[in-house]
Amino acid sequence: MFKLLKKSNKSNARLGVLTTARGKVSTPFFMPIATKAAIKSLVVSEVKEMGAEIILSNTYHNLLRPGLDIIKKFGSLHKFMDTDLPILTDSGGYQVFSLSKLRKIKGDNIEFQSHIDGKKYVLNPKKVIDIQVVLGSDIMMVLDECVGLPTTKAKALEALERTSRWAKIAIDYKNALNKKSKTIKKQLVFGIVQGADYKDLRLRSAKELTDMNFDGYAIGGLAVGEPAKTMYKVLSYTTPALPEDKARYLMGVGYPENIVEAVKAGVDMFDCVIPTREARHGKLYLWKGKRSAVIASAARQSSRARPSWYETINITNSKFAKDSHSINDTNLKNYSLAYLHHLFKTNESLGLRLATLNNLDFYMSLMKNIRQAIKQGKL
Repeated sequence: MFKLLKKSNKSNARLGVLTTARGKVSTPFFMPIATKAAIKSLVVSEVKEMGAEIILSNTYHNLLRPGLDIIKKFGSLHKFMDTDLPILTDSGGYQVFSLSKLRKIKGDNIEFQSHIDGKKYVLNPKKVIDIQVVLGSDIMMVLDECVGLPTTKAKALEALERTSRWAKIAIDYKNALNKKSKTIKKQLVFGIVQGADYKDLRLRSAKELTDMNFDGYAIGGLAVGEPAKTMYKVLSYTTPALPEDKARYLMGVGYPENIVEAVKAGVDMFDCVIPTREARHGKLYLWKGKRSAVIASAARQSSRARPSWYETINITNSKFAKDSHSINDTNLKNYSLAYLHHLFKTNESLGLRLATLNNLDFYMSLMKNIRQAIKQGKL
C-alpha cells in the first residue's frame, strides 16, 4: 500500500507513494477539505488541476447530511461529488467528542443528538466502518477518542485505552468484511495514535496499534490548542515508533511552517481547514521569493523563528484598495489585489472563491516544493 522511495540525509523527511483503490498519491501530501461533501466554493476538478491527488471528507457530517440513503442511491461519495480522486474520511470521533453536551458514552456506543435537528444517532467502532463502506472511502479512519491539551494523564490514559479497544474492534470487523467483498478489501483503514503529550502513553498507543497491523497510522490529538513546540516534541518520539513501511498521517495540521517541521519529523500526510477557512475571512497566503528556494530556506530556519519565506495579508485592509499587483503568479495572475479587495468589500461571493483558489494553490505548491526539496537533498 505504501512504498518508501527516498529518505533524507538531513532530517527524517521521506518521499513515498501511497496506493489506493482509485490511484497512487505522492507523499508528502496535503488533503483539501471537503467536510460536507464539498470544498468551500470550489469543485474538486479545480483542486485536482492544482495538483491535489486526494481529498478529505467527514463521516459524521455526511451521516447527518446528505445521509446514507442518498449516498447509497448514487453509489458512493465519489459519484455524489463527481470526482475520481481518492477520498479519506475522518471517523467523526472528534466531532462527536466536541459535542460534549449532546452525547453519552454507553460501553462502546456513543449516543448523540444531531446538532442540526436533534435527531438521535449511535456510533460505535463497527458502525463507523459500515458508514465508510457506504461512502466508498479509499482510506477509512477508525473511531477514536480525542482529548484536548493540556489534559491530565488519567484522562489521556482513559482515552488511549478506549481508542485501542475501539481500534481492535474496528480492524477485526474490517478484516471479516474483507473476506466477503473484494471492493471492501481495497478500502484502506488507518489506526490513530493518541496519548496527549505524555511520551510513555504515545509509545504505548503506537505499539498497541502497530501490533494490529493497520494499513497506515495517524497521529491524533495534536493541533488542539497546544504550543507548536509541544507538537514537535510529541512528533519527535512518536513518528519513529511507527512502521517505516506504512504511511504516517498528522491529523488537522496545519500552518505551512508546521507542515515543514512535521515533514522533517517523518510525517507523510496532512489535512487542515486553514487554507479554506481563512480564505473566507480574507486572509491570503503568499510566497516571499522563488518557491523552489524558499523551502530550502524553511529547512534551515529554526522552528521557533517566525517564518520568513511566506506572508499572510488581510485583503480587506484599505491599503489594497488601489493595489494593481496580481493576487499571485499562477492561477490568479490576471486578477489584482485591488479587485479582490473590492469583491470582499461588496460581499461578492466571487471574492471567497478567488481567495480559496489562492490559498489552496499555495498549499499545493508548498507540498510540491517540499517533495522536490527532499528529492534534491535540501530538506
